[in-house]
Amino acid sequence: MFQALAKASAALGPRAAGWVRTMASHQLLVAPPTALLKPLSIPTRLLLGPGPSSLPPRTMAAGGLQMIGHMHREMYQIMDEIKEGIQYVFQTRNPLTLAVSGSGHCALEAALINVLEPGDSFLVGVNGIWGQRAADIGERLGARVHPMTKDPGGHYTLQEVEEGLAQHKPVLLFLTHGESSSGVLQPLDGFGELCHRYKCLLLVDSVASLGGTPLYMDQQGIDILYSGSQKVLNAPPGTSLLSFNDTAKNKIYSRKTKPPSFYLDVKCLANFWGCDGQPRMYHHTTPVISLYSLREGLALLAEQGLENSWRQHREAAAYLHGRLQALGLRLFVKDPALSPPGPSRT
Repeated sequence: MFQALAKASAALGPRAAGWVRTMASHQLLVAPPTALLKPLSIPTRLLLGPGPSSLPPRTMAAGGLQMIGHMHREMYQIMDEIKEGIQYVFQTRNPLTLAVSGSGHCALEAALINVLEPGDSFLVGVNGIWGQRAADIGERLGARVHPMTKDPGGHYTLQEVEEGLAQHKPVLLFLTHGESSSGVLQPLDGFGELCHRYKCLLLVDSVASLGGTPLYMDQQGIDILYSGSQKVLNAPPGTSLLSFNDTAKNKIYSRKTKPPSFYLDVKCLANFWGCDGQPRMYHHTTPVISLYSLREGLALLAEQGLENSWRQHREAAAYLHGRLQALGLRLFVKDPALSPPGPSRT
């Protein structure tokens, strides 16, 4: 910028120099960072953790496509395709299904901010970091939080949860399907039905498990489900998946108070994502390029098929477990059936 202005002054003479002087009322105190004047350099690295995952070529290519407006007709079409992809990977027919402009943690906050009101009873399965985070957010929202704490690697039985439901009469139960901080897989069959007998909603975190192990939102009676883009979907971090069934939607739409976040207000997001049957209104500028990549991640999983993906991850996990044990190492989660397969599609 400094060089360009200097050249302009020299080329156009005193008149242009006067324009330059009147453009700013103060001298710049901070010079351009030296690091930003060099080309960006990224190492070649194979990512083998729970996420983010390495990106397939097709998903990387989507990140280099032409930018379009976030309210263009073509963008709405992409958003509709993303919704259909989420419904497929969640195995749900919920109309209120959308992507959140933020990581999986943002989807957790969106769920809690919209469902919980001050004074609501909130039962939380705390067997790792994500239960801890859910409890923390619930406290910040003024809910009466009741943690069911287990040592890392532990999971919850139907009996344990029923005791908590009977004692605390919560409006919401939080469980983590795949707890990435310990590697435990929480069984879900029967928990939705149990919650509904006690007039409680079931919220499930599937960030580390979606696409890698069987999950059936509607058939398992899950009221609210969320996940992230950067795990088995092999898309860049920064977008997340979220769905509410009609019971959860009714709880949100009958709130006595507005949600404490405008950005994450599900009523506004539902309209912007075309979930309420009304003309779409501007809410926020979505991360257009990231949504391209999310669309491709969902498309790749749809082309592979959920059952094939589950099988691939199960086989990869079994191979990893076997090789680790052959080295004399012991698995932290003792039961292999309770150890969720991690991202490995790339």
